[in-house]
Amino acid sequence: MPVMQMRLVLEISAEDCSKTVKQLLKTRLHISERLIKKMKQSGRILLNSAPVHVNARVAEGDVLEALIDFDEQNEDIIPEEMDLEIIYEDDCLIAINKPPGMVVHPSIRHFTGTVANGLMHYLLSRGKRTLIRPVSRLDRDTSGILVFALNPFVQHALAQQMQNGLYHKEYLGIVHGTFPSPEGTIDLPIERLPGSIMLRRVSDEGAPSVTHYEVLEQFADCAFLRFRLITGRTHQIRVHCQAAGHPLLGDTLYSLPEYENMHTGLICRQALHSAHVSFSHPLSGQPVKLAAPLPCDMLHALEILRK
Repeated sequence: MPVMQMRLVLEISAEDCSKTVKQLLKTRLHISERLIKKMKQSGRILLNSAPVHVNARVAEGDVLEALIDFDEQNEDIIPEEMDLEIIYEDDCLIAINKPPGMVVHPSIRHFTGTVANGLMHYLLSRGKRTLIRPVSRLDRDTSGILVFALNPFVQHALAQQMQNGLYHKEYLGIVHGTFPSPEGTIDLPIERLPGSIMLRRVSDEGAPSVTHYEVLEQFADCAFLRFRLITGRTHQIRVHCQAAGHPLLGDTLYSLPEYENMHTGLICRQALHSAHVSFSHPLSGQPVKLAAPLPCDMLHALEILRK
């Protein structure tokens, strides 16, 4: 199987004269410290076509190259042939529209049948041997867009965009209750619930968490909302909706007593869908905008609520 390789090139300008190779790898080519160390050990950092030490200083007109090889194998993920809905793919990343009820990554309870198992088979069948790197994750019963980086450089670049607020995620959800205003913001810190591996809660000791929402349709006792995440905490939308008194339909983990017997059976999972993701491509810098349509179960629930 051929080795996957990425070649990053930087021509040194007057502005970058006298800087070190390592400085430019980090600030101009946005390569992580860990990956720089790996390339240094394999002699894959070149200045004017010759291997160079990372502490060397550059001059105007020099050409710095980073040759990143990706020949990775994950023995822990069993390849499984699956019918994945791929909505975007290139040599840097791949995105799928995940159905509800599917776990993203293998665990002790879900060793097979996950998105990662199917994606591993798909990539290997196309000669791409790499680790499975989800840029962000979705809960098992949340549907929609999942983006995977195909190498550590892309993973680091997209993680940096997230930290800098340049990676945008929008969700669609159906919640209980009515809203007096067409939009709003939930700004409440979230922490892990003490004693629980899975559950989260709002707490003053938690990490800052901000969710913007917009009411797309208001029904008698439910609403169809668009959510835009400013932070990306585990279960953020679900916890914020519960804290605001508007839990998601079908959400058994974060329901409220007053809604437990309302609209039972309308949908068999939390009514939440990752609908839009946008970011800058890590290599070209061009905007990437991804969209995934609402799945059938949420469309069906909306049809019933509209009657």
